[in-house]
Amino acid sequence: MVNSTLRLVVIGFLAVLAGLASAADKEPEAAKPAGLRDPAKKDIAMQLVSCAENSSLDWKAQYGYIEYNVEKNEKENRGYTAGIIGFTSRTHDMLELVRYYVKIAPDNALAPYLPVLEKVDGTPSKQGLGKAFEKAWKAAAEDQKFRVAQDHERDRVYFDPAVDQAQADGLHELGQFLYYDAIVMHGPGDDRNSFGGIRARAMKAAKPPAEGGDEQAYLMAYLDARKAAMKAEEGHQDTSRVDTMQRKFVRAGNLRLEPPLEFEVYGDKYKIDLPSPGK
Repeated sequence: MVNSTLRLVVIGFLAVLAGLASAADKEPEAAKPAGLRDPAKKDIAMQLVSCAENSSLDWKAQYGYIEYNVEKNEKENRGYTAGIIGFTSRTHDMLELVRYYVKIAPDNALAPYLPVLEKVDGTPSKQGLGKAFEKAWKAAAEDQKFRVAQDHERDRVYFDPAVDQAQADGLHELGQFLYYDAIVMHGPGDDRNSFGGIRARAMKAAKPPAEGGDEQAYLMAYLDARKAAMKAEEGHQDTSRVDTMQRKFVRAGNLRLEPPLEFEVYGDKYKIDLPSPGK
């Protein structure tokens, strides 16, 4: 009887241990730090990109922005550039955006232009677009679902990949923003003047924190590579977004991208104290 009771106690004890081990195995991994995904920090990043792309901190006013050949030269003409991060009709992201918009809101002002965008994709052509398309884009910008679509595609194609890579490289919010700003302008990819190429050149000059390097030294090397990529394009000869904005933050050691932020872009002075108001 004693042995039987003891056996039951041991079996019960082993079952408890097994349960604890199983629970430990199922315990979720620690969540990644929010970093630039923190709503306030993300809003700051949007303001910084907007002042460089649209000369305004009010990024929420840019959903309806649309312009043809912003580069003002045929070699680098990306067709229409529009929306909060400059989706373009030549480089596929505008097509993907309108496809997603049609998916979540089939009956919308831009739906009739989907076949045309598919036809001009990869070219600077605006055949079948023109003033009517510009008007439709601005009308769509009043639709909350189109704003949701722009946010979704911005995050899917640009913001999330940039932040993920920066966090893997051991970078804080400033470095995450620098990656994001570059991928918006130069696009994803691994050629010399795309985001991947810029990062590869920087890593040849300095190690990122994830490899034991100094974060400020790496970011300076990264901005050197970024500036070289900008200088390779006629439409990006003004590098003030690097020189008088981003380098200033790096030199100040503001790796967490904490406001207030004072800087210049294209000779215009800006100050960010808090996340932006608006719609």
